[in-house]
Amino acid sequence: MIERIGGEVERELARSGSRDALPLAALTTAWPAAVGETVARQAWPLRIGRDGTLHVATSSATWAFELDRLSPEILGRLEERLGADGTPARVRFAVGPVPEPGPVTGVSASTSMPVPTPEDVLEADEAAASIDDPDLRELVARAARASLAKARSGRHF
Repeated sequence: MIERIGGEVERELARSGSRDALPLAALTTAWPAAVGETVARQAWPLRIGRDGTLHVATSSATWAFELDRLSPEILGRLEERLGADGTPARVRFAVGPVPEPGPVTGVSASTSMPVPTPEDVLEADEAAASIDDPDLRELVARAARASLAKARSGRHF
């Protein structure tokens, strides 16, 4: 029964263009343990390309360069956690949106910021895309993500 439901979910995701949603979810779950907390704060899996390449966003070109050099080790660590079938053949690093770290321990949920949805992130990144300076572009995109998430949540603070 569970296998049948899983198959139905996979077919529906494939039909809607989200075929990589389940594998990407597994990768994002395994990512922090595979790369460590420091790297996970600076680089995050974004999508799986049609050719099976895992595309990872990094906070800077320096992180992209360094992680590219470590890609064989990173793929090996992912394979340890996901098995050969769940591990992409290649990984590509490029500057892009990296999620903000989770709330600080001890902060109650009522005072933490709302989390932007993937749609919020996309809209914010598109709005900031025309800004030439990469640091300013990222600051504007982060502010827009927070603003969109706040508006969606209905919270006024």
